[in-house]
Amino acid sequence: VDLTRIRRGAYGRGAFYGVILSLDDPLLFKYPVAYLSEPGGWFPTAEESKGLRAYIQKGGFLIVDDFPSNDWYAFEAAMKKSFPELNPVEMTGKEPIFDSFFKVDLTRIRRGAYGRGAFYGYYDRNDPKRRLVAIVNYSQDVGDAWQWSGTGFMPVDVSNEAFKLGVNYIIYALTH
Repeated sequence: VDLTRIRRGAYGRGAFYGVILSLDDPLLFKYPVAYLSEPGGWFPTAEESKGLRAYIQKGGFLIVDDFPSNDWYAFEAAMKKSFPELNPVEMTGKEPIFDSFFKVDLTRIRRGAYGRGAFYGYYDRNDPKRRLVAIVNYSQDVGDAWQWSGTGFMPVDVSNEAFKLGVNYIIYALTH
């Protein structure tokens, strides 16, 4: 709010909060982008797995962030509940999402909050030429670069690239 003046959804007594929904909530379909944070603690129910699958099949896009590398196996098991046929593909930085509005320099972001970072994509029918349905900021916390921008906690070049990446995520999700 301080940097953009964008209000995030007002709930109760004028306080602003993000919209937090379970993956089986029908309201999820009102939003073209879903952001899943800390996937190591994500253990979806059967209904939530069906909900995520339906959301993605109707054009929704999933961003997975704040991802310590030791959370991979729990995350992959959770994704397999919704998409047993899909496999993550390590991204090179040449994919359209990294150039959908800004040209993003992944070398500045790949330092990772939790070690060497990487990006993984889940594609429709496992085909990288088809729609990217989810992006995984593996061993990363891109949201921290947004949250701590301007505080001195995060290097300026990392925050700048993270903001560009966030804009690209939204532009890609809205146009694919």
